[in-house]
Amino acid sequence: MTTFPIPTLETDRLILRGAKFEDFEPLSTFYASDRSKFVKNIDMTPDKCWRTLAHIAGHWMLRGYGLFVLTLKGNDAPLGVAGAFHPIEWPERELGWSLWSAEHEGHGYVTEAAIAFRYYFYNVQKWNTAVSYIHPDNTTSINVAERLGCTIDKTAQTPDDEPCLVYRHPARGALA
Repeated sequence: MTTFPIPTLETDRLILRGAKFEDFEPLSTFYASDRSKFVKNIDMTPDKCWRTLAHIAGHWMLRGYGLFVLTLKGNDAPLGVAGAFHPIEWPERELGWSLWSAEHEGHGYVTEAAIAFRYYFYNVQKWNTAVSYIHPDNTTSINVAERLGCTIDKTAQTPDDEPCLVYRHPARGALA
């Protein structure tokens, strides 16, 4: 069996780790809630949630990068996912995020995680740039992208016909 080692990243407050079976219930709860409205376009049955979790895990093996599951240090319960995403039909690699519960918003977890995973993808995997595809009504994610120094790239392609703003992350050499 071929496997790809998923790195574990650490910040002051967070652990960014690979997905595991125990993340299925929290992921399913998220997809059953209105919080997931910006990251899904289909009815997420338990079977589709399972496939999503497998997609999160398998992305690392097929692409060599992927989404991390966010947890607080000292507590392995998942807060959400954040990292890189690039389905086969998408024009570019995306850096994205989602928190699975409203109780975790407003603490800066996504921004903290994004700084860490962007550093990893830029400096370890040597990416030069990435985008974040964000629904125009998703003001929370727009605010995160802007805090990260991203700007709207009107020339970039979008992944499908859904409403989407393309936020371009600063180039690797432009980050402090």
